[in-house]
Amino acid sequence: MRGVLKTFGIRMIGIGQGKQRQTFRDQLAAAGKTDPVLRAIADAFIATHAKLCQVADDLDKAVRKTAKVHPVARRLMTIPGVGPVNALSFIALVDDPARFSRTSDVGAFLGLTPKRHQSGEMDWSGRVSKCGDGAMRGLLFEAASSVIHQVKRFSRLKSWAVRLAGRRGFRKAAVATARKIAVLMLTLWKNGTDYQWTKEATA
Repeated sequence: MRGVLKTFGIRMIGIGQGKQRQTFRDQLAAAGKTDPVLRAIADAFIATHAKLCQVADDLDKAVRKTAKVHPVARRLMTIPGVGPVNALSFIALVDDPARFSRTSDVGAFLGLTPKRHQSGEMDWSGRVSKCGDGAMRGLLFEAASSVIHQVKRFSRLKSWAVRLAGRRGFRKAAVATARKIAVLMLTLWKNGTDYQWTKEATA
């Protein structure tokens, strides 16, 4: 939509979600008043945008409903930063938690462990391997970012992540936290337990 309107010299202002979706359609309607051709384009875009938003909302509600009644997903969502999409995606990808003899192995499975370079006397670790499912890795990175920046309630995970970010920088801390979240998810799945929050003050 933005690309088409830009060819007519019209630049749309940035918006987010929720009520701002209507603001976006209002901008389209205003653009359509300037030219008959733009009016036809704007009307089609407004209808398409409204339909897409409705479908997205319906899908979001369906995912939340599925996660709410899924016993494992409910358990995984007790972890800070983990929502319905993260939980259901992890369950679908892992499928059988027994396939991992050690819960720490899930980090390597998802490409969240450093590459190891060994040759003669050389032995050093590089960046994460990025093997496995990239979409799941992205969801875990978002969950880790949420823990560091958005989650307000104290937890040992948040305390650890924030301290690490202070020492190593946000990106390295987010990758390490994403790996830790993956291990936690597999651990809770195997143990059949919920994440244990604490009431301590934020570190």
